[in-house]
Amino acid sequence: MRVLVQPPSDLHLHRESMKIYILLVIITSFTFGFIEKVVSNPSSRPYTAIFNFGDSLSDTGNFLASGAILFPVIGKLPYGQTFFKRATGRCSDGRLMIDFIAEAYDLPYLPPYLALTKDQYIQRGVNFAVAGATALDAKFFIEAGLAKYLWTNNSLNIQLGWFKKLKPSLCTTKQDCDSYFKRSLFLVGEIGGNDYNYAAIAGNVTQLQSTVPPVVEAITMAINGLIAEGARELLVPGNFPIGCSALYLTLFRSENKEDYDESGCLKTFNGFAEYHNRELKLALETLRKKNPHARILYADYYGAAKRFFHAPGHHGFTNGALRACCGGGGPFNFNISARCGHTGSKACADPSTYANWDGIHLTEAAYRYIAKGLIYGPFSYPPLKTSPNKIA
Repeated sequence: MRVLVQPPSDLHLHRESMKIYILLVIITSFTFGFIEKVVSNPSSRPYTAIFNFGDSLSDTGNFLASGAILFPVIGKLPYGQTFFKRATGRCSDGRLMIDFIAEAYDLPYLPPYLALTKDQYIQRGVNFAVAGATALDAKFFIEAGLAKYLWTNNSLNIQLGWFKKLKPSLCTTKQDCDSYFKRSLFLVGEIGGNDYNYAAIAGNVTQLQSTVPPVVEAITMAINGLIAEGARELLVPGNFPIGCSALYLTLFRSENKEDYDESGCLKTFNGFAEYHNRELKLALETLRKKNPHARILYADYYGAAKRFFHAPGHHGFTNGALRACCGGGGPFNFNISARCGHTGSKACADPSTYANWDGIHLTEAAYRYIAKGLIYGPFSYPPLKTSPNKIA
């Protein structure tokens, strides 16, 4: 009997092709899944955890969770509109420098300490920063008659206390803690900016200079405290060029052209920020000598930001660096009675073309720019460890 072998039909060929394609997809998915797991292996990361202390420049939700103010504007849009598409408690339209640093080192966004849940996994880092926080304790401001300006009492010292309270949940024995914290990155600041802001808003400008030594001392004590707890790598940022801030440009507007530099920033306040930064760097140098086993880095926020304040268009900020994206009008779109999120204010169409978000804080685009300068250089001294991921 002769068996007739028919050539495969188009349908049969299609089915066979589909089987091969599906097999390839499965193999490829498995292979790339394996590679991803190897890349994400904690042992291959320069830092296995990040712990952050500071104020609104790095708060990812603590102020909101604290309930210090009912219905704060940072708890609703347009805050958070760019990346998260919702308000998260970050004082910007999107991500902050701490978020970009976490991304670069293959770590999750840091959960705010005050919003932690009972069984939440916290081994890869926690954020203790609170919007409005100061380097000095609340007592200093109460005695100076500035209590009504305080957003929060959760100063740097309070945040350090939270870390100590949480520490037994992170590690138990000294050996375990030493091993764990040896591969953790501690960000101490930026902090101190609000200590100066509150005095400036109150009109106590003459007191600013005398506040620097105690502020730097408070930061120094916090660093010593963290090193005593096991911290081995600490990144300590300086202050921004506050003379370029829409807040200061509005409050201390001058008719004298000599008061401004070539970028349109107030010389006196930038000079003050430089003074704070010099004193902080001197203190860090002393700390390095006393703690040779620790790696203490300085983050030059001033230098990184000054680049786009000097030439905003060159760095992508086509709508400038001095005028706020979100605000209630005025020369710099900052109106103390119609601040971003309040009645009478509105946000610009494209925050990425602005460096300033709400008159006090920067946009996600500006924070990305500064974060890249810290991670890839040249604005961290000495440099941070090489990151496994690239920030776009």
